[in-house]
This record gives sequence, structure tokens and C-alpha cells, in this order.
Amino acid sequence: MDPVTNPFAPGAGTPPPELAGRDELREIVRIAIARARRNLPTKSILMVGLRGVGKTVLLDQMRDDAEATGVQTLRIEAPESRSLPAILAPQLRQALLKLSRNEQAKELAQRGLRALAGFAKALKVKYADIEVGFDFAPEPGLADNGDLEHDLQALLEAAGAAAKSAETALAIFIDELQYVEEEELAALITALHRTAQRSLPVVMVGAGLPQLRGRMGRAKSYAERLFDFPEIGPLPETAAKLAITRPAESLGVRVEPEGLNRIFRETHGYPYFIQEWGKHTWDVATTSPITDKDVAIASTAAVAALDESFFRVRFDRLTPGEKRYLRAMADLGAGPHRSGDIAEKLGREVTALGPTRNNLISKGMIWSPNHGDTAFTVPLFDEFMRRIMPGDDWLVERI
Repeated sequence: MDPVTNPFAPGAGTPPPELAGRDELREIVRIAIARARRNLPTKSILMVGLRGVGKTVLLDQMRDDAEATGVQTLRIEAPESRSLPAILAPQLRQALLKLSRNEQAKELAQRGLRALAGFAKALKVKYADIEVGFDFAPEPGLADNGDLEHDLQALLEAAGAAAKSAETALAIFIDELQYVEEEELAALITALHRTAQRSLPVVMVGAGLPQLRGRMGRAKSYAERLFDFPEIGPLPETAAKLAITRPAESLGVRVEPEGLNRIFRETHGYPYFIQEWGKHTWDVATTSPITDKDVAIASTAAVAALDESFFRVRFDRLTPGEKRYLRAMADLGAGPHRSGDIAEKLGREVTALGPTRNNLISKGMIWSPNHGDTAFTVPLFDEFMRRIMPGDDWLVERI
């Protein structure tokens, strides 16, 4: 096959040629945003799932879906090193400027921009990373108390009022939400609760690792009543195979059933891995149909590519102690595992390993499905750890 025409696209947030198996969730989000636009009660939606299940791709597609209907959107990604006010303010400014071009909403959108100016100036002392242009002078007493929870409520109320006047909705799309500090999450939850109480058309669609549910609940006890938390998992077999066959067939290439079965077994249905296997299988095959033998040969290259990119970039962020902790988890299998079993494998007390476990959770490498349990956030990472740290030498140096 010609690698130039290879339709498969493994990459961080890169849209696949076929977004298979996610239509139901896209429809749920479409309905939620449409209800918000009509000022009807609705819940914001936070998608949770492991790495590689396609949350970022879904989030971007949902945003495109919303914008196609005239909804005002903003899209942010929460990095580990920046505050929520810093990443929210510039995007909200852009949204308000667009709303200000609507004659019906002009006055309220400008008031939102004044609120944003007061918000940024008042919180600059605490959140020094806030950098946003000011289009209007602050309005005294509007979102300028210097208290994030209070000021964010006032700011989103002002933005929501402008969106309502424009007969649209403000849809906030946030990726990697698990990295937002709990104090900032609490302020965001409170602000969204307030706009819901005021029947303002503001809705959030977020995405994050599975620990996001627990963090939201700890931030505000009523979060579970304000949000739905659909779980994004691997694709079912039919959808996973469709993600391979439809792009291939659009280029006149057929994949034999045995080859499709092998791809599904190797990838476990995870969308990122499907793209990786699709890419390497296409490059290996010389003619249509693509056979099981082609997939078998390509599997070696696909695993090597994952080891050097998808897995390795996460491995290289770890301390030696964190690597040994994850290697002990991998020795026990895919998981989840009891913290006590991991400690026993390492010959340590559970309490002594607490800081290491907490650091790994903060880095987004593991999460706790239930109290005392520990699981990988990256699919198939146990297999990678056994490849990258083979044998028993990793046990010699204790944490």
C-alpha cells in the first residue's frame, strides 16, 4: 500500500478517519446543549476514561457539532502548571467579543467584558499567571472581590446573560480537567450551579481521567447532581472493526476477517491503538486484501512505536521509585490491585509507599477505582513496564 495515502492517524488528539462507536454520546451532548440554549434544566457532562480512548477527539468533535448550530463555544486544556483563571480568561474574552458583535447581545456582552477586566485585575495577586487583554474598564463591584468562588459566579452570570440575549448558549469545553486544583474546581462547580439556578444558557462539557469523579465530589458534595459522568471505554468489537474497514474501503482496500480479529485482540478496542495498528498494517501490506499475516508482521512495529512514544513519554516523567512502584503493579497483572499487594511485592509498608502512590495519581499515571485499589490510567501499561524493565533487577533497590 502507498504510505502517502495511509488513512490512519495515530496522534495525541488527532481525529481518526472514522469516529466509530460514539454517536450515542454525541447525541447526549447535543441534547444537553440544545436544552441549555432553550433555558431548560440540563446537566453539564464530564466524560471520564483512560488514556487512549479518544476523549480529546470526542471533545473537539462535540465542539464542532455545537458551533455548527450557532452555539458560542470556548475550548481549553488544563495543564498541570497553570491556574483555571489563567486558562479560562483569554478564551472567555474571545467568546464575549464574538457575542458583542450581535446587536441584541452587544450591551450585555460588553458588561461581561467589564466583568472579565475586574475579575482578572482582582485575582492577579493570587493567580499571577493570568494574562488577558482588557477591552473595557472594570465595572466597580462586578466580579472584582478577589475571591475566586464569588467572582467566577459573577463572571459566568454576565457571560450567560449575554449568550441568552443573543438567543444562543455558551458551551465551555475543558480537556484534562483532572489537573485543575480542587479549590478551583469548587469555584467552577459553584459558578455552573449558579447559572443553572438563574436559567442561564451555560453548560460545560469536560473530559478527564477516571479520578475526576472523585475530585469533583470532594470539591463540592452536590457535584454528582449537577453533572453526568459518562464513562468512555474501549470500542465494542463491531465499532472497532468499523474504524479499520471503513477508511480502508474508502480507498478500495479490503481487510480479511482474520486480520480484523487480530487487530481487535491486539488493541483491546482502544481507539488510539487501533490507529497505530491500522497505520503499520497499511504500511506493511503490499496489496489488497490485507491479511492476518500482514497484521502479525505489523504488530511488532506497532508495539515498538507505542513503546517509543505513547508509553515512553509517560515513563520518562517518573522517578526511579515511581518506576519500581509501577513495575510491581505490572508484575501483579493488568489490575486493579490492592495497595497492600503492591507494598508486599516491594517489601515495604503501605504507609511508606503513600507519597509515591499520591505522586503517581497526581501525574495521572494511576487512579483508585475503589478505596485501597490502584489501577493504571494508561491501557496496556503493565505490558510495557514488563518490556522496559524485564527480569527481577528492579527489585534490588528498594523504594
